[in-house]
Amino acid sequence: MKTTASENVTAFRVAVDLLNIKAVTLQPSQPFTWASGLHSPIYTDNRLTISYPAVRRHIFRGMSTLISRYFSDAEVIAGTATAGIPHASWVAEELNLPLIYVRSKPKDHGRGKQLEGVLKQGQKVVVIDDLISTGGSVLKAVNAVRKAGGEVVGVVSVFTYQLPAAVDNFKAAGLTYHSVTNYTKLIETAEAQQLISSDERKSLHAWRQDPQAWSDAH
Repeated sequence: MKTTASENVTAFRVAVDLLNIKAVTLQPSQPFTWASGLHSPIYTDNRLTISYPAVRRHIFRGMSTLISRYFSDAEVIAGTATAGIPHASWVAEELNLPLIYVRSKPKDHGRGKQLEGVLKQGQKVVVIDDLISTGGSVLKAVNAVRKAGGEVVGVVSVFTYQLPAAVDNFKAAGLTYHSVTNYTKLIETAEAQQLISSDERKSLHAWRQDPQAWSDAH
């Protein structure tokens, strides 16, 4: 399905939000170093969004719209611990659906559960995360839901870097994902607000196409 005009409006509005509250910072000339050691022109902390009522409303309503359009058969909303839980909670309330959340790993005591909440065998689940880079972490949550008997119909996030690795990983998992906003929209917004130059825009797009090569060059 093609992106609707309404989805585009929301994507740009949330891109503005993320830049305004500094949940996303762009520094192509002074790259950040990620935990993996990779140099990156962008740093994202979407946890900041939960402190801004208007911003979080834009996000959870955008997510709810995406789920209603692309995953209308969803029966349960799952949030990834910890960043996905607040957004999943608001979405579940908006859509009047049950909520569960997925720990990064099973508890090391008690019953050793990785999922919290009630998930019935065969229920259709949408997993919510705050950010998709390569998709590795959210796909671990997907596997945990599947192991617990749920049928994951898709993934929704606040933001995606649109990296080729994510496309490959989701394809391998047999899943699609949708994000409220994305890297391309963010860069367009940053340039429109004169937060970056045309040369910086080119550098930012080069990073998305090949993060490792960009990192090696910086």
